[in-house]
Amino acid sequence: MNKKLSIIIPAFNEENTVLLILNSIQNVTLIENVEKEIVLVDDCSTDNTLKLVNNFKSENPEFALEIICHKKNQGKGAAIHTGIAKANGDFIIIQDADLEYDPNEYNTLLKPILAGFSDAVYGSRFIGGNPHRVLFFFHTIGNKFLTFLSNLFTGINITDMETCYKLFKSEFIKPISLKEKRFGFEPEVTAKISKIKNIRIYEVGISYYGRTYDEGKKIGWKDGFHAIYCILRYNIFK
Repeated sequence: MNKKLSIIIPAFNEENTVLLILNSIQNVTLIENVEKEIVLVDDCSTDNTLKLVNNFKSENPEFALEIICHKKNQGKGAAIHTGIAKANGDFIIIQDADLEYDPNEYNTLLKPILAGFSDAVYGSRFIGGNPHRVLFFFHTIGNKFLTFLSNLFTGINITDMETCYKLFKSEFIKPISLKEKRFGFEPEVTAKISKIKNIRIYEVGISYYGRTYDEGKKIGWKDGFHAIYCILRYNIFK
């Protein structure tokens, strides 16, 4: 049987981009005949996100798309937890519903796993020659500081802990008990995945088409402080 990649999409009020990202995923051909499964978790959107996704599913019945709805807004992390629990693939990757990350780069992340070298692959916005939109100086400094702090406690040497593109073998990510319901998912999962004995973590360079707050970016400075709390909590106060 062919291997399958489960693509988890947490979505909240993404009516402007959700169809674009679904079409982009639909057009991607994965290497080595890996199949695609999309698990989109609508986190109680108040715009037309859910309506658009349901219409897309009706118009593309051959497309492996499962839609799950939260009855109340719980946060990005909670949506990811739901998606991981429902995923049936051999591998799992997180995909935001905006256009900041390019699904055409799934194959870049898959290569180390399919070659038998890796169990988890992080897509780094800070290495490689891929295009990156120039945006917020303090966000970049904050991301690098959080990554440094995370590395200090996990003992691994990644360059972009806060990246959305994290690809895992399902056998490693599914058993992990995840708690963080908002943007604390990134430091929590990094802390917990790094503690798995003999796990092989790789990193590859990816593109980044960042958006501004006017374009719908949601993460803020309070989430940065919470990330510090999560790094300490899940590395020291286990």
